Formats: sequence, C-alpha cells, structure tokens
Amino acid sequence: MKLKELIPGLEISELRANTEIAVTGISCDSRTTEKGDLFVAVTGFSSDGHDYISEAFAKGAVAVICQKTPECDINYIKVTDSRYALAVVSKNFFGDPASKLKLIGVTGTNGKTTVTMFIKHILETCRNEKVGLIGTNQILIGNEVIDTERTTPESYEIHKLLRKMVSAGCSFAIMEVSSHALALKRVSELIFDVAVFTNLTQDHLDFHETMEEYARTKASIFKQCLLGVVNLDDDYAQLMTENTKCRMLTYSYKTNEADIVAKDVRLLPDEIRFCALTTGRLERFGVYIPGLFTMYNALAAISCCMSLDIDLAESAEALKSIKGVKGRAEVVPFDGAFTIIIDYAHTPDALKNIISSIKETADGRVVVLFGCGGDRDRTKRPLMGKTAALYADFVIITSDNPRTENPTTITKDIVSGMGDSKTPYIIIEDRTKAIEFAIDNSQPGDTIILAGKGHETYQIVGNVKRHMDEREIIAEIFKKRKNIQ
Repeated sequence: MKLKELIPGLEISELRANTEIAVTGISCDSRTTEKGDLFVAVTGFSSDGHDYISEAFAKGAVAVICQKTPECDINYIKVTDSRYALAVVSKNFFGDPASKLKLIGVTGTNGKTTVTMFIKHILETCRNEKVGLIGTNQILIGNEVIDTERTTPESYEIHKLLRKMVSAGCSFAIMEVSSHALALKRVSELIFDVAVFTNLTQDHLDFHETMEEYARTKASIFKQCLLGVVNLDDDYAQLMTENTKCRMLTYSYKTNEADIVAKDVRLLPDEIRFCALTTGRLERFGVYIPGLFTMYNALAAISCCMSLDIDLAESAEALKSIKGVKGRAEVVPFDGAFTIIIDYAHTPDALKNIISSIKETADGRVVVLFGCGGDRDRTKRPLMGKTAALYADFVIITSDNPRTENPTTITKDIVSGMGDSKTPYIIIEDRTKAIEFAIDNSQPGDTIILAGKGHETYQIVGNVKRHMDEREIIAEIFKKRKNIQ
C-alpha cells in the first residue's frame, strides 16, 4: 500500500515525505518496528515515541508520523495529534473493516465484560450469527480465543482484529470500551451502531483526576454512535444523555420512566428472576448468575439486542442457557460445606455489589478477601476498606497487583478506611497464603469471595508478571488437605 493511501483524513501541518513509497505495516513501538513500516511517534505515560524515531528508522521504517520534527533524515508527516493519526492510518491500512460490521460498544465502570458476553450469546443464539468480541477477559472471533493484555487495545490492533473478524465471516463485533481508550483515541474513527453505558463509580482517578472528567470521557462515546443505551438508575445518567444527537434507549429498576423497566425481581441462591416491561409487553427472565447486578447486566444486554430487532422473548430464552462469565461471580466447583466465589470486583461499588448480593441468600458468614492495585488510584483504597468492613462478616486484606509499590503501604491505605468498624479482619499480604487461611478457617455455610483478580491468571510484583490462577491455588490447597488426611 502506498503512503498516499494511508493519509486521507489526517490533519497535516507539514508534509516532508514521498507519498508514493510503499508501506507494508504500521507500528507505534520501535521495538516491534519492521522493514517497510510507517512509524507513528506517540507520547506515552513513561516514554515519548519521538525519542525512538531514529531507532525505528534504523530498523527499516520508511516514514514517520509525528508531532515534532525528526532529528534523522526520514520521510515525515507532521500532525497536531499523532494518537488520532494512528487511528486514521490504521483504519485506512485495513480498509475500514468496522464499516462492514454491526459494531457495539459497551462502556462503564462495572459490568462491561458480562454485558458483552450476554450480547454475544443472545446474537449467536437468536440470529445464528458469527460474532467477534474484544474485551477484558479475552478476544473472541466466533469460538477462536485470543489472549488480551488490556480492556481496549491500541487503535492499530483494533482495526487489525476487526479485519480478522470480517475475513472470518463475522457480522457483529462487540467491544468493551474503557475510559482510557476514549481519552487516548484508541476508538477514534469508529462509529458504533449501538453504544451501551452500564454505570459509573470511582475508578481510574489516577488517570482522570476527577469523577467529572471520568464521566465526561465515558459520555464521549455517544458522540460516535447511532443509538445509545443508558442505565437510567445511575447517578451520571443525565450527563450521559445530555447534548447527544443519537437516539437513546434507557433501562431501569427504580423508575418507570425508562424504555425497559425491571419488575417483580426475585433473588435466589443460584439465579435471579425478573420481568422486563416495555410498552405493551411483559417478558419473564431467569439468569443463572446470582445477584442484583446480574439483572442490570441483563437489562443492558436485552436493551441493546432489542435495538437490533431481537424480540424480548428470544433474549429471555437465550439467557436461560448462559452459564456465567469467568471471574464474574464465578462459583469454584469443589466438594465442601462452604462456597468459594471468584469475582473481578476492584472498585468500591463492585465490591459492595458482590458482597451484598451474596448476603441476600447466604446461609453463613460472607468472608471477603481482596487487595488494591499498586501504582494506581490511592483514593479508592480506604473506600474499599470501608465497603468491606460495612458489608462483609470477615475481611482478609491481601495483595492484588502491587506492581512497584510496597504491599504494606497499600494495606495501610485500605485499613485507614475501616475506622472503628467492629468487623473482624486480618492482613496477609501473600495472596496464596491468604486464600489458604480463608479455606482453613471456613465454617459450614460460609461464602468466601476472592475479589479483585477475577479472570486474571497472573500477579504483577515489581515489573514482573507472575503466573497466579486462583482456581489452581484452590485446587492445590484441597489436594494438600486430602494428602494430609
């Protein structure tokens, strides 16, 4: 492909390049740059791509898109925003694959993974369509599984994946859209057929600084969609719906003003049942994942699918066969007198949701084990501690992904929010030992919630990612117990 075919849509301030040169790839990381690449110099959190233009040139880059004039003799195109430029040239390089798909984006603090999986299941069940998914747990192209490092990949990778989906015969693509992706223009140049907002609670304030900025970043997705679906019960619902030009569809449990309203909600130990009410219609739903949050996730999914002309009755039938999502209220199978649940809850609101939902039907104590990520928003740590102390019967404070922070500093921040709570707690920084303590000190009827890791099968300590799968840890503990007996 010639360079001139990649640059339509760019806001160019200076063009010093032969646009007839052939480009065989695009890179924004000099370490992965190959001969024939167009290198896009992007400023990151810890490094500036402009410092690596010479390295990319030495590796065979034929041109560079940049915001600063290169110091080496290379074809260059100067732009005002190289992050946005990366999205433009990536779309052009892969032939705008998004335009050949029905594109669905799901944003919000909690519930994105479950909602996207619900939507995928409904589409595949009711329409027999091949569906692609880009999310926190994994990337799916039909049944093909691709591991992922972040909720929403860089724009080049997104368009590359969308092209793979088109080539594989997918009709739909569903994406989890993080606030980082919106702020860093990873999803620029995409038009979503449907964009869904689940909720907004405190998270990522190390990046956004204020909740107002966080909320407005999330709301920006509705400037690039044809139809929006919004949780009307969320405190930020009005902000999400204001100044939007797209058509809006709302859902609610608390108000009859929404387009889809949940009625007659019944919480059971292993499922939730409710009725979805729309104009002139009432449909009964049963989802075999416990908790009120499951109802909200289901409402988001069925609202989205209703906008895609899937009848409520069809969605209800499809959701009967959903068996859960890895790391989301995931019950660990084993023979015992207590229950272990793995959940990704890593925000105060998500922690409250999972604990309070389990308490609704628990026979014994609800024990929660959790930590907080290092090098991330410190202000939510005491809130996590306060939430755990308020809703759980026993708390085990441990490590999540401490990264380069001292785990003791993190646990102190958590404990500072527990105040004068009478809820008993213990600090065990080693997460494996903490899980072993929880199991060894369990009582019949207890429910142990391992919060924070969810689908993750690693722990980041320092700058090293170590293998850690809580399912394997639990299995090993029970194996050791069996050998001792």
